[in-house]
This record gives sequence, structure tokens and C-alpha cells, in this order.
Amino acid sequence: MADARKRILVLRYRFIGDTILTVPFLRNLRRAEPDAYIAWMVAPGSAGVVQGIPYVDELLSWDPVTIHADSRGGHRTLVQKSGFIRDVRKRRFDTAYVLKRSFSSALIAFLSGARRRIGFDTEGRGFLLTRRVPYNFDRHEVENFLDVLRADDVPVSDDHLEYWLTPDEVRRGDEILAGAGVSPVEPLALIHPFASYPPRGWHHEEFAALSRLLADRGLRSVILGGDRDRVDWEGCRDLFAPGTVSLVGTGSLRETMAVLGRGTIYIGNDSGIMHLAAAAGLPLVALFGPQSPVRFGPWGKRARVIYKGFPCSPCRQKFFEECQPSLRGKPACIEAITVDEVFRACMALLEEKEMI
Repeated sequence: MADARKRILVLRYRFIGDTILTVPFLRNLRRAEPDAYIAWMVAPGSAGVVQGIPYVDELLSWDPVTIHADSRGGHRTLVQKSGFIRDVRKRRFDTAYVLKRSFSSALIAFLSGARRRIGFDTEGRGFLLTRRVPYNFDRHEVENFLDVLRADDVPVSDDHLEYWLTPDEVRRGDEILAGAGVSPVEPLALIHPFASYPPRGWHHEEFAALSRLLADRGLRSVILGGDRDRVDWEGCRDLFAPGTVSLVGTGSLRETMAVLGRGTIYIGNDSGIMHLAAAAGLPLVALFGPQSPVRFGPWGKRARVIYKGFPCSPCRQKFFEECQPSLRGKPACIEAITVDEVFRACMALLEEKEMI
């Protein structure tokens, strides 16, 4: 007997942040369609952050070559891409929600065979959709995603972020910290001082100065970062507070997520890890320079953003075409963030919950 359930495809793939910000959409969709078959098209490099998600039946890995994200090139050739589309068509989707704003994502939805295709009316792709939804550049990405549901008369009742860890993964996070000499009750400041593009990030020296101030308040710094950050870390590690723990390049993304659960506060640049810290419910301070936090800031009530909002902000991030670099090679919007104001934001957050 054929499966008579409604079949729904959701397209939002690429970065870690994009992926975790899609979770409220999927949770509300599942609540409205408890019996539907829901598949989510994701990128393999970021799918790990939603491992264990209970709101979808299948994760479809879409992996074209791109300069904008880590890619394994699983769908590099036309033959590979055509094969992927054929596999999608075999699933006979009724509805496709196109949360990614590119032309290619709407084309995939069209080629999927879904009769109903709801998505943002951007990139000249409206003709590929059956319901066009305005995209608001002055609205957070989570709210824009939920607006797609609202436009399709799907009720929205909550908007919080979340992720899922197994008990073994939680234990592994504890073991990693214990192995670094961290006690189970020690207050921890989790710091991510790196940026995928250096001009977007606050200076390592400023993060180091912050770590020393936090240490004076009894918070031990734990530095988070990936393999690509090892060289940068080696160049600045001696500046950080004595006793600082480095987890730079030492664990998997899932292990980092487990460590986040042990944090007292998180401080970092605009990054995917920042969004995971928000999903973990951590008090966090996020530092934004060229990129506006309006659409991609940390989503949660326990977050503070340090952002100067210069007249040229947000810029196109073609750095130093519209502004002059500082003597240290950063744009003015990043240089304007001071250690003192970040420290005060941290203290205000912690004092709200009497955590220190």
C-alpha cells in the first residue's frame, strides 16, 4: 500500500548558523503536520549540528562545490547533480518550502516535482514558486523563516533554538574538560576569538585582555576553535590569562556542542559557534563589526550584542574599498569595540542570574 502521508521538502542548506536557525521553522511545521513525511535538504558540513532532530524524517545531503562554505564536492558534476534531482523526485513531494534565497534552490524545488512551492520572492525566482513571500532585510532570519509558515497559514507558537546531544556525547564533553584539568563546578568563560575572514573579527589581543579580567572574577577561559585556527592560536596563546584551556582543533563539532553545555558564559565573533551557544541557552556576548546583527545576530533572551552601527554599516564586506584599515588592519567598526565595554556586558549578564 502506497504511503498516503503528506510529503514535505524543506530547503535551507549551507552554513552552521543557517542550519541551526532553521530549527524553529521545522518544529512549528512538525507541530502543524504531525503525520507528514518531512525531509530537509542540508549541507554535509553542517548537518552534524542537527543530528538527532525529532522534527524531520530524513536529511538529504546536497553538496555542490562552492567557495562560500566547506564542501566535499559530492555533487560536483552535472551527472551527480542530475542524479540527486532524480532521487528527490522519487520521493514525490507535495510541498516544498524554499528558505534559501538563491535562484538555484528555487530551481531545485521546481525540479523536485512538488506542486506547492513556497519561498522568498528574491533573486528573480518568483516564477518558480507557487506562493511568493517577501523577504525583510530588517528582520532576523528566524522570523523571516517563520514568516514563510505564516504566509502558508501554518500557525507559529514559539521561536527558540535547540540542539540534541546523546548521553554519551554529554559525558564526552565532561571528559574533555576533566582531561584539561577543569573541575566540574568551575565557572567557565567559553571564548571563540577567531573569524573565517580576519577583518571581521575582534583582535586576539583584546580577547586575551578580556580573559584576564574574567579570570580576576573567578572565570576560567576555555578557547574554542577548529583546525584552521591552530596557527592563529599559537601566535596569541601566551597573551591569555594563566590557566586558560585550549580546545582549538582538538575535537569534533559535536564535542564542541557538548562543551557548550558546561559553559557559564560565551564570548565570540559573529560565527556559527555563536549560534550554537545561543541554542545551548548560554548567556553570551557577540561582537559584530561589518555584519549587521539585525538578521544574523544571536537569537535568544540571554544574548548581548556589541555593535557600533557606523553610517557605512553593514558594509558589503569588500573590505577597505569603502573605508580605510586601521594600523592593525581592521575596519573602524571593529576597532571601536573596547575591552571594557565587552567586560561590562559580560558582568551584567552574569549578575542578572547571580552566576558569579
